[in-house]
Amino acid sequence: MNVLVIPEDFTKDQYMLKPIVEAMLKKLGKKKAKVKVCRDPLLGSVEQATKVERIVPIVNRYAGMTDLFLLCVDRDGREGRKLQLEKIEREAAAILNNFTGDRAFFAENAWQEIEVWVLAGLPDFTKARDWQEVRQERDPKERYFLPYSQQRGFANSSDEGRIALSQEAATQYNNRIRKLCTEDIQNLETRIGDWMTNLG
Repeated sequence: MNVLVIPEDFTKDQYMLKPIVEAMLKKLGKKKAKVKVCRDPLLGSVEQATKVERIVPIVNRYAGMTDLFLLCVDRDGREGRKLQLEKIEREAAAILNNFTGDRAFFAENAWQEIEVWVLAGLPDFTKARDWQEVRQERDPKERYFLPYSQQRGFANSSDEGRIALSQEAATQYNNRIRKLCTEDIQNLETRIGDWMTNLG
């Protein structure tokens, strides 16, 4: 299975999304899935990543070599973000229907930022804090992730600790990430699992 993950900005999000998506697919029985992060084009912002006219060309371009598209963006406290993503899913599905084979496109907004998925997989972080407070914080990257990364000694790394922390967190996907992030990551996992089941 070839999977293309589309982030709002791959420059940092790629380090978090790839290991977490790989862990999710492994749980779903696809441990040999090839997960790539879309690096061309660079969307650069959530505003660009939630525009149908920016995502449609990506689907057209990569549909011939991709079985599963995953658009993952931050929610940033925006109530209507899911509606935007559902519109993009419908447009993408219409395009993929023109290609032979079973292909799918799913979009999900991290609650509130993708960094929270990483934090969920770090037991020493979650045990020391009110998890619901973390989930509801509009800017968890600034309030929680970066200070924690600094505490762990990654303050001067160009990825701000995302590579090391995400790889560590991904090992706790089954036990922690999916259980602590039910509204987003577990929802995405369920939808992908249902699609796979329907494939036969």
